[in-house]
Amino acid sequence: MITTFTELPDSARIWIYQSNRNFTEEELKEINDLLTQFLTEWTAHGAALEAAFEIRYNRFIVIGLDQSNAAASGCSIDTSVHFIQGLEKRYGVELMDRMNVSFKQGDYITYKSMSDFKKMAKSKAISKNTIVFNNLVANKQEYLEHWEVPASESWHGRFI
Repeated sequence: MITTFTELPDSARIWIYQSNRNFTEEELKEINDLLTQFLTEWTAHGAALEAAFEIRYNRFIVIGLDQSNAAASGCSIDTSVHFIQGLEKRYGVELMDRMNVSFKQGDYITYKSMSDFKKMAKSKAISKNTIVFNNLVANKQEYLEHWEVPASESWHGRFI
């Protein structure tokens, strides 16, 4: 069962998938339709899951799940992972690689490997004030408050 992202409670579980590139307008329309269809039918042990999504900066897919009525099961999480892997294949993007980092450079979002990010930090090309995306946030409240933060306020800070 799909709902709107704003209607999800602050305790809603969050999964963030970052793309290695921006999606085109055509791709965004298709992805919106595919996510709507998937979340409408997403279940755990036959119970409908109340979920929502948003796409930020034309490259981050954020899925939220209100677990107060029905929680995600191993099988339902596997189903969502397979769905995301299908998007990767369909659009030729990386969405599942957690060893890459996205951060802002002005208004532009940069996507780098962890090793390149570390090199940039060492050479002072990025600083503790660089805005990074902490895709490890676990719930909606953390997402709203701690997803887009200076590197010094995230796990990224250990490299600066």
